[in-house]
Formats: sequence, C-alpha cells, structure tokens
Amino acid sequence: MWKNKVMKTLSLSTLATQLVLLPKWEAHFDTLTKRLASRFVHPKARQQASEYLRGLLSPVERKNGWQLAEHLGHETPYRVQHLLDRAVWNADAVRDDLQAYVIEHLGHSEGVLVIDETGFLKKGDKSVGVKRQYSGTAGRIENCQVGVFLGYATPKGQTLLDRALYLPQEWADDPKRRKHAKVPDTVEFATKPQLAQTLLARALDAGLPAAWVTGDSVYGNDRPLRERLQTRRQASVLAVKSDLRVPFEGSGIRAQTLAHRVPASEWHCLSCGDGAKGARLYDWARVALDAPDQDGFACGLLVRRSLSDPSEQAYYWVFAPEETPLSTLVTVAGTRWTIETNFETAKGEVGLDHYEVRSWHGWHRHMTLCLVAAAFLSVLRIQSQETPEKGGTQFPRNSLRRFKQSRGLLCL
Repeated sequence: MWKNKVMKTLSLSTLATQLVLLPKWEAHFDTLTKRLASRFVHPKARQQASEYLRGLLSPVERKNGWQLAEHLGHETPYRVQHLLDRAVWNADAVRDDLQAYVIEHLGHSEGVLVIDETGFLKKGDKSVGVKRQYSGTAGRIENCQVGVFLGYATPKGQTLLDRALYLPQEWADDPKRRKHAKVPDTVEFATKPQLAQTLLARALDAGLPAAWVTGDSVYGNDRPLRERLQTRRQASVLAVKSDLRVPFEGSGIRAQTLAHRVPASEWHCLSCGDGAKGARLYDWARVALDAPDQDGFACGLLVRRSLSDPSEQAYYWVFAPEETPLSTLVTVAGTRWTIETNFETAKGEVGLDHYEVRSWHGWHRHMTLCLVAAAFLSVLRIQSQETPEKGGTQFPRNSLRRFKQSRGLLCL
C-alpha cells in the first residue's frame, strides 16, 4: 500500500504546485476533446463543448454563462446556455468516456474509490432538487442542492469520476416541479447511499481497478450498501457512527462500547497520511467481528483515537482480505479525505459550483464537463512530471491558477 506517499501525492498543494510544463499539452487537450467528439450530434455542439472546457480551464473567476461568454468572445451567453440546455448530447456517455480516460491514465490496482456528497447553495426554489437541507460545505442547514460524487485516488493521482444529483422526496413526488425541471420519468427517489451504490457499481462494472472503497458514516451506516460491497467481494473501510450496533461474540454491541473494551496493548500509533501540519498521527485499534465471513475475507471494527484526547474517537466498518495489515486499513481510512481536496479543486479551479442552470440535465451536463476538466488537469500534472527531461521545465511553486495564466491554458 502507498501509505504516506498517498497523501503527499494527492494533496491539494501538490496538485496546485510543482507542475512541470508539458511540451505538447495542446495536443493532449485536442486528443481529449476528439475522444469526446462522437457524443455530440451536431458539429456546433462539439465546438461549444470544446469552448466550454477551455472556459472551465481558464483563470476566469466565475465560470457562469455571462463570464464564460465574455471570456470566449461571445456577445451573449446564448451558446453556453444552449450547450447545457438545448444541444443534443448525452452527459452519461461523456461520463463513460471520462471513466475510460481515468482508467487509462490513473488506473492502478491499489486504487481507492471514495464516496461523498457536497452541497451547492442556491436562492429560491426553482433549481432542481433545491430545498433547505444539511450542507456539509456550509456545515449547517441551508437552501441548497446536494450532489453525491465518486472520487478515485491512486499512487498516480486523484480525480472525481461520477456524479448524481440527490432529488429529495418532496421533489420526487411533485409532478409539477419535476416537469418544470425536466426530471426524467425514470428517475425515482433514491437515498444518498442508494445513489452511492449506483455510482460504485457503474465504476466497478466499467473495469476500474480499485482495491478499496471508503466513505463517511452516511454510507458506512447503510447496511444494504455494506452488504452490496461484500457480495461483490469488494474490500472497504467505511466510517460508521458511534451507536451502530456491530456483531460481536454472538450479540450486537455499540461500536463505542466495543472500543472501550480494547486493551491498551492493542492500540498502535500510526499516521493516516500527511496533513497541513505534517503526519496525521492517531492511536488505532482493530477488533474482529463475528459477522458472516466470505472465504478469504473478514469483517472488523477499526477505531481511531486522538492522541491528545482519548475520548475523541472515530469508528470504521472493515471488510477486508484476511491478514490485511492494520497500517493498510489506516491508510485507506485516511484516503477518504482526498475527495475533499477534489471538491476544493473542482470548485476553485474549474467552476464546479459556478453554474446557473435549473434543469436536471443542465446540472448533470455542467458537472460532467467540470469532472472532465478536473481530470485533464490531474493527468496533465502526471504527464508533466514524467517528461521533464524531454523539454519540460519545472514550474514554480505557486498556484494552479497562476500556472494556467502564465501558460495560456485559456487559449487551448
């Protein structure tokens, strides 16, 4: 397992700095857009999509319709709006191409799939799926949309792979609102864990190499999701709440209660990766559970304890190959935070949250193109680091935005 290297490789500061100039980055962008071209029926739509990706990669502060149009030299945002609303193309097909692109450039047998949601603050009640609900981004209940996303982290790099808009029950049950927001008839209410199951199955069925799945307690506490992964024999380290009852010695016991029974000799100080202030050290312990095992796999409870305050603990449901080292489980648990870096990068650099669309397909189209742009930047960094001796030059330690400005990515 990649251990400490993973957090250094996948941190925002690494993505945003130390980029090495690719001698032929223009050709790489052209190759990517040609890869997607067949998904756009009309030549004008293909051109608009290429322009939209250029705009997302540009240093424009707000990637909304008017500012992108101004940057691209258009008098009005009509062409930008047309691409997201009326042009004929399938965002899910582009998403499939994105996943193939990621497999090709970032795929690794030790890859980790990370599931999480993020909120998009909105005004009014017309945007599809908007309501007053908890937003992890804001840390409180706000009027917002919530999207469930799938991230992918490997020793090569990291990116976002897939997206699904969470449609609250009141939206799913309201024909008038559904029609106004162009929600397809086939879309039914689904919980966030159910959406996560769909995203995970899609990536794994597409052949994405992934040794592990991780996510927070929204997903770890969902028994059907855990069982689905176990049926697939897909190893996972999923955060769970302290009151989750886990099977131990023939009965159910709260995770927190079981953690209190761990003897002092079973705690080990390990780092789950590097943070802004260095190694993120905690005490860790693992307890075997008597959940039904599959041949070669076992279930367990992983517990994280603060070094400064032992009462501060976190808990993880583990389904892993037998004899998996504790250090590997700790690394996977730490990898969960890479998706926060992905959200920060996608929102700050390619405008993930800058959209002004209200419809179902408009949301998914914008998100898909943002994911393509973010993946391009991740692959560009990797290829740059692989070819400095062939004409590239080390880029100064400054922001990705400055890199894009100075190298003219806006003119791709």
